[in-house]
Amino acid sequence: MTKEKIALLVDSGTDVPEEISTAHHMYTIPLKIIYKDREYTDKVDITPEEIYSKLRQEIPSTSLPDGDTINKIFDQIKADGFTHVLAITISSGLSGTNNAVRLLGEHYEGLTTYAFDTKNIGIGAGLQAIRAAELLQKGLSFEELITQLEKEVLQNKVYFNVATLEYLQKGGRIGLVASILGNALKLNPIISCNDEGIYYTVAKARGRKKSLEKSVSLIREAIGNHQNVRLAVAHGDALAEAKMMKEVLEKEFPQVKEFFFGQISPALVVHTGPGLLGFGIQALD
Repeated sequence: MTKEKIALLVDSGTDVPEEISTAHHMYTIPLKIIYKDREYTDKVDITPEEIYSKLRQEIPSTSLPDGDTINKIFDQIKADGFTHVLAITISSGLSGTNNAVRLLGEHYEGLTTYAFDTKNIGIGAGLQAIRAAELLQKGLSFEELITQLEKEVLQNKVYFNVATLEYLQKGGRIGLVASILGNALKLNPIISCNDEGIYYTVAKARGRKKSLEKSVSLIREAIGNHQNVRLAVAHGDALAEAKMMKEVLEKEFPQVKEFFFGQISPALVVHTGPGLLGFGIQALD
């Protein structure tokens, strides 16, 4: 039997910190960011800052990469000598990427492809890609890798606070989050992905401070008695608050074995607007 050579492929909405995706040679399918006058490639030729600075003039839209782009990435993976592709994508309930990769993978000659649905987004999906890299290093086979990751899907949680629901509404990504009410009463919803991978409101709090306190208690609940935990803080134009929250969480949860911190990808910025704080929790035991 020939030895499997497994490549990890993520989409840019699966927010893996850059240093990690580089260290583990992850391939990335970039989402597209579309303005009236031109198109950008997520994380390639546009930064989150550029999107924030233009939001007052125009809220762009995002779209999947076309089949051609995905096939070219498959070509590259094959040329690099891989036999198998584990594609880790944001929730199929929030984006068509998973389906596109699955269909193209089925028809692509010379690679065995599996499109893994994280049922999550941003760093909540990113943590699962990091986990895949870790399991791959332990020498798991393609089948074992898939089985293990599928088993752990619901052990990954994301919670995020947005300053306004306007962007989720405009992007049509509002899911099960009731919006009008929130804006009227200055209620800050804390949003997560449910077991089907669709946005819903986990909790509401009045004002930002209360909302962040509530986030900490949700994280505490998610961690429970787990001793083997990864945590991540991701922000969109909220650096000072993100740093403060990282300090709070490090004090509160000394059992966390790895902590990730960073800014969200430009494509996610489009749907959340400025002032986003997101938290990813991964329980591994």
